[in-house]
Amino acid sequence: MASLRVVRSMCSAAAETVSALVSSSRWERLRNSKAGAWCRGLVSDYKEACREIVVGSWERPVKASVYASLLGGAWACCYTKPDHSSFEATLLECSNQLGLLSPWIRNGTSDGHIQSLVKLRNEGRLHHASLGLLSLVYRSDYDPDTTLYEARCSNLSVPWKELPQRVLDVGFVGRWWVLNSKMKDYDVNEVEFKHLPPHMQVTSPPSVQEVDRSERLHKESWLALKMGEEEKEADVVDRKEESISEEGRVKEKQTPA
Repeated sequence: MASLRVVRSMCSAAAETVSALVSSSRWERLRNSKAGAWCRGLVSDYKEACREIVVGSWERPVKASVYASLLGGAWACCYTKPDHSSFEATLLECSNQLGLLSPWIRNGTSDGHIQSLVKLRNEGRLHHASLGLLSLVYRSDYDPDTTLYEARCSNLSVPWKELPQRVLDVGFVGRWWVLNSKMKDYDVNEVEFKHLPPHMQVTSPPSVQEVDRSERLHKESWLALKMGEEEKEADVVDRKEESISEEGRVKEKQTPA
């Protein structure tokens, strides 16, 4: 039994030695191969680049701050960039806001722009494109699912140089700028005021004195009325005369006929 154990231990030791030699030889072959040399060069390049970034930022803090601000701003723009679903939600919200108003008080520019966008959306001609820092919404001539020859032929497709003319909105930092600008004063119909004189069509913001006066009058409207001395005396005299006349009528009623 003892000899069997010795032979078994010797075999296991030999197997471990052989496996270690095989693994070390594989690792050495991997390190000396072209892939290993390329990985070592890549790691050394990244290490040197990181070291240069740290040293350069320490030596030139202003330049490093500017670069960091630019990178942070670019990341913020990419993170807050609106998508196609955001545009559709904003479009439906604007359409609902206009739908709550009477047609007589809607702004013509806002109403026309929203109606055209809704029509393009219903026809499937409204498309979205992401450009990294911003998003674009543009119109096309046909729906992507249309099987017409004009819509499928590549020779009849719209060239890229006409894309700026087809852009309808720009999404940047979480806003759709054209849509927001068109919805400004959406509840003011300018057609109603075009027959007024020029000096009445132009409105100017109130001055500081006018605002203070309006606020003072508003506060005074909530105060109780104060009677003057003459009004108090006249009120007392009227009450005395009323009491005297009332006593006279009572005496007349009590006097037998």
